[in-house]
Amino acid sequence: MIRAAAVGDIHMAPETQGTLRPAFETLPDCADLLLLAGDLTRHGTPEEARVVAREIQGLGVPVVAVLGNHDQHDDRPEEVTAILEDAGAQVLEGRSVVVDCGGERVGVAGTTGFGGGFVGRSAGEFGEPLMKEFVRYSRRCAESLRASLDQLAEQGCDLRIALTHYSPVPDTLAGEPLEIYPFLGSYLLAEAIDTAGADLAVHGHAHLGTENGMTNGGVRVRNVAQPVIGRAFHVYHLHARQAVGAAVAGGPT
Repeated sequence: MIRAAAVGDIHMAPETQGTLRPAFETLPDCADLLLLAGDLTRHGTPEEARVVAREIQGLGVPVVAVLGNHDQHDDRPEEVTAILEDAGAQVLEGRSVVVDCGGERVGVAGTTGFGGGFVGRSAGEFGEPLMKEFVRYSRRCAESLRASLDQLAEQGCDLRIALTHYSPVPDTLAGEPLEIYPFLGSYLLAEAIDTAGADLAVHGHAHLGTENGMTNGGVRVRNVAQPVIGRAFHVYHLHARQAVGAAVAGGPT
């Protein structure tokens, strides 16, 4: 059994330095890895990224992350990524990583993802160049996620996790205004996950959403935005080829 801790949308800034560290320091006792589902900073500045870096450095468990839209607001995602990676995190965008968790090989495929909406109410590649590029970008993110999950399958991972910021399903958006669903996720991510296969999909972004969802293909989806889970992180217990249950862990938000 693998214990995957996950949280997103922690929105760190200098004045919140140290608020998550006490809970994160308990991770070796309750989890085998930590997944960070984007929006780790408020505005994507290097200063804020260094706050996150101090929270996650030397935790004693592998840390795998994707960036969110807030992490890219300052137009310096490469700097944010470098700061987090210097602190020991693996920051994914259209690629995957395999981590050893107690002898089990856990593969994580990651992308920020993008919007576009869901089946029956989604944007299409039609009309103005900007609209077509919007959808094409979502498609490229989804295709990179599928390719990364396929690569993990070829590597014979015991478990595969899809890590995104934007949601692959509308289920976990329940509670958000319907009008903004197209800006919270895309069905293309779910199609990629179902095509390649995964044991769990984790995302953030939807602060008013719902924790539990599922793709049409039966892959469990979890919205781990901190305002949703209401704590420093949740721990999900995973068995090979099936993600099951959730055990609450962590400290105060």
